[in-house]
Amino acid sequence: MIRYLNFLWRCFRLSFVGDWRYTLWMFVLTVAVLFGVNAYCKQFVLGLATTGMTDQVSWGLYIANFTYLVGMAAAAVMLVIPVYVYHNRELHDLVIFGELFAVSAIMMALLFVTVDLGRPDRFHHLLLRFNFPISMLTWDVIVLNGYLLLNLHICGYLIYCAYRRRQPSRLFYIPFVFLAIVWAISIHTVTAFLYSGLGGRPFWNSAVIAPRFLASAFAAGPAFLVLTLQVIRSATRYEVTDKALLTLRNIITVAMTINMFLLGSELFTEFYTHSAHVASAQYLWFGLNGRHALIPWIWTALAMNSVALVLLYLPASRRPPILNTACVLLIVGVWIEKGMGLIVPAFIPSPLGEIVEYEPTLNETLVSLGIWAFGLLLYSILVRVTVPVLTGELVDEDTAGNAFGPERPGVSVHEPNRDAVPLGGPALRAASNPPRHLSPNWESVP
Repeated sequence: MIRYLNFLWRCFRLSFVGDWRYTLWMFVLTVAVLFGVNAYCKQFVLGLATTGMTDQVSWGLYIANFTYLVGMAAAAVMLVIPVYVYHNRELHDLVIFGELFAVSAIMMALLFVTVDLGRPDRFHHLLLRFNFPISMLTWDVIVLNGYLLLNLHICGYLIYCAYRRRQPSRLFYIPFVFLAIVWAISIHTVTAFLYSGLGGRPFWNSAVIAPRFLASAFAAGPAFLVLTLQVIRSATRYEVTDKALLTLRNIITVAMTINMFLLGSELFTEFYTHSAHVASAQYLWFGLNGRHALIPWIWTALAMNSVALVLLYLPASRRPPILNTACVLLIVGVWIEKGMGLIVPAFIPSPLGEIVEYEPTLNETLVSLGIWAFGLLLYSILVRVTVPVLTGELVDEDTAGNAFGPERPGVSVHEPNRDAVPLGGPALRAASNPPRHLSPNWESVP
């Protein structure tokens, strides 16, 4: 226990250490978090009247972000499956970053649910009316918190083993990895069922909601990881190979192709049959009775996703600038499609035929930006602590001397040990393995 507490203390200290880029990034995120906290305090005092939600449109920006982030968290499985099922060695050392991102995404998703409650102090009423197994909300609470605990266990155990310079027991984490694969699919499927099971909202009553959720998540999540891994490669000594990034590119391309196909199938069903329930789709894509607030959003999303998919199919997307452009377009496009393009139209028109448009307020936007900033802040800290552990710069002083000889004098968390043997990835290579090639772009650990 003393060793573990010392490990946490050293990680806490290390999270404050970095060059000017890291310091500036953390400062900007901290300021955004403080603005978000201030906006939420106003909402807590005045209620949800500070948001743009109404009796007619009771879900808005908060639930839109929640839906998107659940998918981003589930996307970590797209690194786990190739590694542990198909034994892909290129992604082997990068799985830990996908798991860390899943932790941050789930934390943000739970925060968005909390701020959407309006009165979080009455959350216990949900527990007192624990309608299991009938309520899909109950299932959603179970799978989200279960997935968070699974990823915390896997990441925490592997990182601590790397810190102690010992091989992790496969029995203690491999079963949890395979359980997390199933659980990752379940969290987005249950969220999709939460929408499609609402009979009073015909816009969501589609059997392809769950497959579309998974396809879009398995595209946007790896796209975010591609951008993250390139930052890690350029700013630290942790090695990320080009082949690993191209493997993720192939995953993104396949997933986005499936997502666009399912979108086309849904649009055909809605508009070709021209059923009595086409009003919400009509409002989203072409406007309804002179109301057209969401038309610029959804057509922008379609354009971004289409351009991103075309770029991914081009051989030029093997180069980082084109690949990064496609990833950014895809991330934003899927956010619009799964957020404003999915949640809001289901409430317009209302069951009584009312058309009340929704527009987020400034206070609501600041709360959302604050939660996003907190999630990125958390992920930055997790990555900042993990990279030195996996590269051998932050190790347990007692075990370091036994495993690798006496520790070099003067080496601390403030001065990376360039002679340490890197021990990266979830498998945590044995200490006898030779050190990996260090990226020539490494300057300092941010």
